[in-house]
Amino acid sequence: MTTQRTVLITGGNRGIGFAIAEEFLAQGHRVAVTARSGAGPEGAMTVTADVTDAASLDAAYREVEEAYGPIEVVVANAGITRDTLMLRMSDDDFQQVVDTNLTGAFRTVKRAAKGMLKARFGRIVLISSVVGLYGSAGQVNYSASKAALVGMARSLTRELGSRGITANVVAPGFIETDMTAALPEEQQKAYRDAIPAGRFASAQEVARVVTWISSDDAGYISGAVIPVDGGLGMGH
Repeated sequence: MTTQRTVLITGGNRGIGFAIAEEFLAQGHRVAVTARSGAGPEGAMTVTADVTDAASLDAAYREVEEAYGPIEVVVANAGITRDTLMLRMSDDDFQQVVDTNLTGAFRTVKRAAKGMLKARFGRIVLISSVVGLYGSAGQVNYSASKAALVGMARSLTRELGSRGITANVVAPGFIETDMTAALPEEQQKAYRDAIPAGRFASAQEVARVVTWISSDDAGYISGAVIPVDGGLGMGH
């Protein structure tokens, strides 16, 4: 029997974040999601917040804490892309991606950690990507922001590990989402051919790994990078 926890997922209004929220709900947890627009799945509390704005994030946390109590599991999932080759990439293209994907994760985790330290329990899950360690042409900004989450999780593990708090990275590969569906068919085929599993993952396959790493069963795993990529990133 899994202990019921209060869970907050950033960027829970679509794609992987939405699927993670659905899976936590299915397992009986109290779930809140942040979104800049739209809403999480039915049964989840949706609060409007932008991870690039610390004040909006703090207000969202207060709203969730008033409804559900302190956050016990936080999933830093909010992310954006601004893909283009490096020589065409503007400072702004780089800065915006890093501010959302990396600094946004820092703000999200820092705000959650206070309650976790008091409770001497916490699960921090950072959603990275196979390209964080594998690399991807046209994604210097995105891959840098996603690789940095590994160092963050490992430093958090050293800081918080003795207080019953774990910090792990889940690194999805290609997932069946609106983003991959919009790619040209030849490009989708080229990606599939590179994946040993020969297919893209469902968002639910990622969500189930996130709920497991957040569970009581995974209390002795911290600072790990868990790939959910069908073997694409092996050895990285």
